[in-house]
Amino acid sequence: MNTFLPYGHQWVDEADIQAVTEVMRSDWLTQGPKVQEFEEKLANYFGAKYAVTFSSGTCALHAAYFAAGLKKGEGVITTPITFVATANAALFLGAEVDFVDIEPETANINVSLIEEKITTKTKVIAPVDFAGQPVDLDEIRAVAKKHNLIVIEDACHAIGSLYKGKKIGGLSDLTVFSFHPVKNMTTGEGGAVLTNSSNFYEKLSMFRNHGITRQPEKMKDSPGPWYYEMHYLGNNYRLTDMQCALGLSQLRKLTSFINRRREIMERYNRVFQGMEEIKPLKEKNDRLSAWHIYVIKLNLEKIYKTRQEIFNELRNKGIGVQIHYIPVYWQPYYQQIGFKKGICPNAEWYYERALTLPLFPAMTDKDAERVVDTVRKIVQAKK
Repeated sequence: MNTFLPYGHQWVDEADIQAVTEVMRSDWLTQGPKVQEFEEKLANYFGAKYAVTFSSGTCALHAAYFAAGLKKGEGVITTPITFVATANAALFLGAEVDFVDIEPETANINVSLIEEKITTKTKVIAPVDFAGQPVDLDEIRAVAKKHNLIVIEDACHAIGSLYKGKKIGGLSDLTVFSFHPVKNMTTGEGGAVLTNSSNFYEKLSMFRNHGITRQPEKMKDSPGPWYYEMHYLGNNYRLTDMQCALGLSQLRKLTSFINRRREIMERYNRVFQGMEEIKPLKEKNDRLSAWHIYVIKLNLEKIYKTRQEIFNELRNKGIGVQIHYIPVYWQPYYQQIGFKKGICPNAEWYYERALTLPLFPAMTDKDAERVVDTVRKIVQAKK
């Protein structure tokens, strides 16, 4: 019987396990040297001056919005085709969120529509590198500069992606990563914010530690070595040394992980690009996607089944398909605060046709062929 293939899965080997075990035998389980080492390696690898780790990607988003100075009543512009955390983290601070429709070919935010959404309240543009493909960063930065806005890039899908030959990580004011097990590298749970700003770095570092500083030059008083001051209303969003040890080990294999993802993607594309029933997401020529997920759009006019029937049949065959994503503003909470369906027609059209197929580095060629063959048989079946 065929095993069930999830849409994403971590790849943890003996080197990863040994790295964590070594920390567990040390004096430091958290707030120790592995945290600093991991942050330094992240910053160096992805081309940023600073990296600050957090206990999840959502916490990292929350911290990035805080570091940007986002306040109650100020505005954030983002995409509806993302996990709810991108928008939720702004609401945590009392901000207002608005959504810009997507490009149908990439499912990324349509940059040409951003400017018409900007108001006097707008402070942040938060684009999402959907599925791993970077957004049009040059155009977004130009719009942000024109209107004096901050760009917080949700790159949780894009660890290992390239934009015009440069690694995602140091190209926006603040760049957010997630290290959840289904992402391109993992620390179990975890996230990070990368930045080139010393001001943002200081706020990020304090926010993840209850808003506390122990640096005498930053305190109003300094009576002794026990003393600390809380300057912001922060939280305990710290990542442990055990998780950072796993992250360091995973980072060393990231290139091989991405190469394998692209091999599987190319195998899928060779078949699906010749099928009228299916259209894969388009990868633009000036960027290299890390292919966190592989999404196809179903040409339902050419298929004798509904998307739900296809979804169920694939799952019954052990192909763990998923849907990424339900438009954020369709969620009951967002409906309650005033959003209505119909505001982003391309996003809604995409959502009704999207299907995410299994793609993760530990998949074998046989696994990939099984996915292709099963999808092809199900979508091409006649009445």
